[in-house]
Amino acid sequence: MERKVTPEAKDRLRACVGEGRFLDDEQSLVSYSYDATPMYQAIPEAVLFPVSTEEVSAIMKVAYEYRIPVYTRGAASNLAAGTVPLHGGIVLAMNRMNRIIELDEENLTLTVQAGVVTKKIHEYVQARGLFYPPDPGSMTVSTIGGNIAQCAGGLRGLKYGTTKDYVLGLTAVLANGEVIRTGGKLAKDVAGYDLTRLLVGSEGTLAIMTEAILKLLPAPVYQRVMLAIFDDMRAAARTVSRIIAARMIPGTLEFMDQGTIRVVEEFARIGLPTEAKALLVIGQDGHKQVVDEDLAKIREICMQEAIDIQVAETEEDIDKIMRARRVALSALARMKPTTILEDATVPRSQLAPMVEKIMEISEKYKVHICTFGHAGDGNLHPTCMTDARNPEEIERVEKAFEEIFAYALELGGTITGEHGVGMAKAPFLEWKVGKAGIDVMKGIKAAFDPLGLLNPGKLFAGETRKRVVIRQ
Repeated sequence: MERKVTPEAKDRLRACVGEGRFLDDEQSLVSYSYDATPMYQAIPEAVLFPVSTEEVSAIMKVAYEYRIPVYTRGAASNLAAGTVPLHGGIVLAMNRMNRIIELDEENLTLTVQAGVVTKKIHEYVQARGLFYPPDPGSMTVSTIGGNIAQCAGGLRGLKYGTTKDYVLGLTAVLANGEVIRTGGKLAKDVAGYDLTRLLVGSEGTLAIMTEAILKLLPAPVYQRVMLAIFDDMRAAARTVSRIIAARMIPGTLEFMDQGTIRVVEEFARIGLPTEAKALLVIGQDGHKQVVDEDLAKIREICMQEAIDIQVAETEEDIDKIMRARRVALSALARMKPTTILEDATVPRSQLAPMVEKIMEISEKYKVHICTFGHAGDGNLHPTCMTDARNPEEIERVEKAFEEIFAYALELGGTITGEHGVGMAKAPFLEWKVGKAGIDVMKGIKAAFDPLGLLNPGKLFAGETRKRVVIRQ
């Protein structure tokens, strides 16, 4: 691989952050060559740890001058190879920018640096009677900057929306080192293009976000959760559609198939009914009377096809049920050496045919796929347990997921609901947005990053539909 960081450039970059926050030894470079996505790896040439917007700006001015690719990284928990440094260059590790800057209780906003761990935000505002709804499954490790870059979702997406609905303003560094500030502590702002919304979900390809102003809500005063148990997976999917059609919007409406149930129970030992073919985890929050009325109505809908309903009676029971859903990926990952988790998403009314199709495709290609996910917003996580050392099996896995994505699009859905495109979904982006859409996106990219230095090789690099290990 052609080296892009010359000795002179390294000296300039080291001066931006100091000796202790610049790494270029082999062991460190390997450590920052991959993320949570299986079978993608590429070695960077240096890793830098900025602690302020000013340092990020200084780094980018050097990178722009020397034409160095820059890959911004939070906790690297993404599942689309979004932070793999495909073209070498430098990795900008943002996890030391981890300060909570300001809680403004008059405007219900929280200003944070990009490297703050999402769970820390939850705990900080909850202790003050406030609520930050987005709760991605990786929130115990993921950073808010990564959540914003990917527009992370979570278990509460159905009722409360996703990350984009809670970002009011951003501080961001452009490819040439200039700093922009978008939005603010405002309920309304239509001054020009909405750059805040444009940057949310841009996957590090347009700018480097260093600070964010987040919208907060009053904390819900009451919560209830129940399990609906089914002896047919399709019946569970139909029930989700009925709940939404009845104009009920639960705080949580999650789905697990039998394979997932059994593995989670073996892993967590929390008393799940392992003979069930499917479970729905259904929760509601708000004022007690409204919550109780909503769950009573939802229970009636579920009993049309459910074989049992279990209502959590204590906070401990609620925590157990919610933990069952949150540990699904960790539990499944124990089954085989390689776990590929995807996030095909369809309109909620199409959930049942999508679930059926995943089952058919799994059988067709003789691959082991378990399905769980955010059923209430149509965001399913078909998860394949496989082994990267078996090329023939991986070939079948790739074909299976291609068919899953194609069918999701046929139903009016999308190739990714919350994981992002990165490298893993780049071959399929044009399927979703068309050539004209790709051209518009490339034009936006060129306006922000004319030299193509920010996270190059992502979104538009669709030369191959294979997961590959790249070593440089």
